[in-house]
This record gives sequence, structure tokens and C-alpha cells, in this order.
Amino acid sequence: MNETVLNIYLIVENGYVIEYRANAYESGGDDEDKIKYLKERVKEDFTKAYKFDAPSDKYGRFMKYHKFAKLEDRGKHPDLYKEIFNKFNISERPLICVTPVVDGRIISAD
Repeated sequence: MNETVLNIYLIVENGYVIEYRANAYESGGDDEDKIKYLKERVKEDFTKAYKFDAPSDKYGRFMKYHKFAKLEDRGKHPDLYKEIFNKFNISERPLICVTPVVDGRIISAD
């Protein structure tokens, strides 16, 4: 069954998540096939991904990456990525591949 899947990038500078980027695809097969497809496209997708604002507090300060990771681990990613999900008109629980880009370097498991 085809579904919309996402490559999401966390742009991290000096330990803070300052931006998101994302690309969406319609993909079929099982979840393993979809994840493999997304991982194969990580480097290629990055330069053409849509840009999104990262969360910040009322003073405009961005969130530390380690705090962000804790929220993700607690299943809060629907809240963290809501703007991305809305942009691509998809459910709150799509299959995603999240790749950090730390100080300009893509950190992928390829």
C-alpha cells in the first residue's frame, strides 16, 4: 500500500536545533522498504528539502538538541513536526526518517 513518507532533517548548530527541512514521497512496500528508500535519498534530498522553522521560546531561543531528542524519545514528535505534517497534508503518525545535520555535516547511518 502506498503512503506518504518523510525525510526530515534537524539542522543543529552549536548544540541547538535551529531549523527543520523535509521532503515527502509516496512509497509502497513494507516499512523496511520505505525506510531503506528514505535512507538512500538522505544526501540527495537535503539540498532540495523544504525549510521549516524550528521551535523556539518566547524570546526566540532555540531548543538544545539533547532536550529535543528527549521529547522525541517520549513520543512527542507529532507536536514537534506538526508544521511539516500540515504542509504535506498527512497524518500525525507517518513513517519518517529523521537525520541530524550537525554544524553542516549530515549524520546518516549509511
